[in-house]
Amino acid sequence: MTDVELHHGAASDVGLVREINEDAFLVAPPVFVVADGMGGHDRGDVASRIVVEEFSALAESGYDATRGPEAIAATLRSSQARIAEYDAGQRAAGAQDFAAGTTAVVALVVEQAQGDVGGPTEPMWLLANLGDSRIYRYNDTVLEQVSVDHSVVQELVDAGTISLADAAVHPERHIITRALGGSGSTEADFFVLPLAGAERLLLCSDGVSGMIDDDQIADILSRTSDPRDAADRVVAAAVAAGGRDNATAVVVDVVGLVPDRPYDSDAQRMSLEQKLGALP
Repeated sequence: MTDVELHHGAASDVGLVREINEDAFLVAPPVFVVADGMGGHDRGDVASRIVVEEFSALAESGYDATRGPEAIAATLRSSQARIAEYDAGQRAAGAQDFAAGTTAVVALVVEQAQGDVGGPTEPMWLLANLGDSRIYRYNDTVLEQVSVDHSVVQELVDAGTISLADAAVHPERHIITRALGGSGSTEADFFVLPLAGAERLLLCSDGVSGMIDDDQIADILSRTSDPRDAADRVVAAAVAAGGRDNATAVVVDVVGLVPDRPYDSDAQRMSLEQKLGALP
């Protein structure tokens, strides 16, 4: 696969209300994951950790960059199987109605053919989401949510029953319709983006997006060139806004296709198009 230079940062905080942090994240270029566990205590944190472990194994063993969706789907299936096995063990030990669960958002670099089949390929972002954790792209000062929440309120918004403003305060805003664990749908949605169309990615749990709005997130990303600082400040803002849930953020910057310089956060202000020679 074509070498892609990625700079990244990650941060996670238990927040001000929860007793434990059920979020987990993975930064293993070119694989990035945020998982938001559900169930409390030894349930959600185990489920989210399983997802991170499975994708860590994928990053370590490698994957066919031309078959990214298959690699993600297989890893989600193995995660689901391990969570189900864990649940069964807990129920066998006397924990009735035990059901761990977790959301997952994934970003990895793949190769996609351009033009005719068998022709040259170029690196792309392959994104996947399951649940209400989110993936945003920040490009040319514009923040855009790429993933679509798998939640009751998102279905109501899509149906035109409620507005986005209503969704933010709806009493069922935390009920999700897809997740790993349990008996619901475990089918992820996939999105493909050109690298030049997503200079910066933000993967986050709903402890971030549920506490600060998109304008606040965009403001932080616009003022913070280093992805490590950006992740820290996004999470800190979510905690400062009330911290009602665990908050986790992973920020990934695409710097170029060939590593040819030491880390320089100021250089990230340059557009990717200029670095690739697409613009004069």
